[in-house]
Amino acid sequence: QNNAKVAVLGASGGIGQPLSLLLKNSPLVSRLSLYDIAHTPGVAADLSHIETRASVKGFLGPEQLPECLKGCDVVVIPAGVPRKPGMTRDDLFNTNASIVATLTSACAKHCPEAMICIISNPVNSTIPITSEVFKKHGVYNPKRIFGVTTLDIVRANTFVAELKGLDPARVSVPVIGGHAGKTIIPLISQCTPKVDFPQDQLEKLTGRIQEAGTEVVQAKAGAGSATLSMAYAGARFVFSLVDAMNGKQGVTECAFVRSEETESPYFSTPLLLGKNGIEKNLGIGKITPFEEKMVADAMSELKASIKKGEEFAKNFK
Repeated sequence: QNNAKVAVLGASGGIGQPLSLLLKNSPLVSRLSLYDIAHTPGVAADLSHIETRASVKGFLGPEQLPECLKGCDVVVIPAGVPRKPGMTRDDLFNTNASIVATLTSACAKHCPEAMICIISNPVNSTIPITSEVFKKHGVYNPKRIFGVTTLDIVRANTFVAELKGLDPARVSVPVIGGHAGKTIIPLISQCTPKVDFPQDQLEKLTGRIQEAGTEVVQAKAGAGSATLSMAYAGARFVFSLVDAMNGKQGVTECAFVRSEETESPYFSTPLLLGKNGIEKNLGIGKITPFEEKMVADAMSELKASIKKGEEFAKNFK
């Protein structure tokens, strides 16, 4: 059943190119539709020479977007501007909000049943935007719209493994909340295998996971933000989703979605994925007082970002 038709919107960018490469390399993907406002024919030609079976086609500019989306099962959206040093994810709002609203509006028209995976920051606002756009078109299904927060999990796994001398591929840390600063809440207490840190080290580790994106932005010194690790994380999420759509049992990933788990209308928690997207929200589970405090502290920022996204979508023409 490995016949997923996947579209990448923003395929020529810093995340889009390596993400498209990883998708082309996967036996799960049979058709790859690449869209951007520049360079897509070249990216598509380049990738099309790779000896895997996914057929690749490039689409350029708004007039080719409808054709790109027709018949897609999964749409991944990394389009937008990257962060520069000194910028928060929220600083990207004005540019990226319009881009996401425009692209998801096309998805609502041309592939309303597809799984929509949003990478474009600020995710805490772009997911509410996507939901409102789909509502406007009368095709909203909260089980099929995901804010990809997988990079936070990937980073948490890596950093814990480094500190404990473990194989990072065997470490699994759920990260809940949102996808910016203190809304990123790693549940180290739920890590498998079980790990323990003294409180000061735990606080430092948590801070590093929350600010890891900024670490990359600063290291790249104005030349962009996390692109390669984000492409890896985005691909990991898409592969999990496609596996679940193909009927694989027990596939779980965290993602920022419409949620009843807390007082925030959107919240990331572990999700059991299935044929139709979210099969079951697995919730927060048992957490420590330190983690409870982080959840409480994240609420006002989360709600404000969500409201900002919803307001934007209401006024978007």
